[in-house]
Amino acid sequence: MAKVNKTKYALLGVLSIMSGSGYDIKKFCDSSISHFWNENYGHIYPVLQKMEKEELITKKVEQSQGRPSKNVYSITKKGREELRKWLMLPAEQEPLRSELLLKIFWSKNIPVQNIIEKVSRIKSECEFHLKHYREVENYLKQNREKIGDNNLSLWLITLNFGINDSEGKIKWCEDTIEILKSME
Repeated sequence: MAKVNKTKYALLGVLSIMSGSGYDIKKFCDSSISHFWNENYGHIYPVLQKMEKEELITKKVEQSQGRPSKNVYSITKKGREELRKWLMLPAEQEPLRSELLLKIFWSKNIPVQNIIEKVSRIKSECEFHLKHYREVENYLKQNREKIGDNNLSLWLITLNFGINDSEGKIKWCEDTIEILKSME
């Protein structure tokens, strides 16, 4: 089965909320979905061109005085329907690929302290992400009226995944460090 390019659906989702340039789309992705879905300019622009050919989006060139012109993309009715069809499909299970777990698995001849340092670094990163998720959660709740109840609920659900994932990883790191210390 051919692999479906999910970037198309990420971009249609952004354009279902707002029209914008490739830069605007990337900025929106970075400030919202980047915790669970990353896009880069090198991927965004070719997909936008393809979606324009498929008539899922339209492009309007906007001129501004003293600045270069920019392409502003908007979703079409056909694009909204394409997004809706994809949203109705079941989500594919993604395979787990963890460099940390791969390294731990093969580390029998590596000093335990080296493994503890790796796990401690992951724990610190997860604590940082958890703090950020809590800040985003507070921001969303404080802006309920601007965001709307349905978006708020859906966005908090995705945020809660990150919160639970970080909390689970922090617990795993703490448990793992205890086991590793007992091996020294």
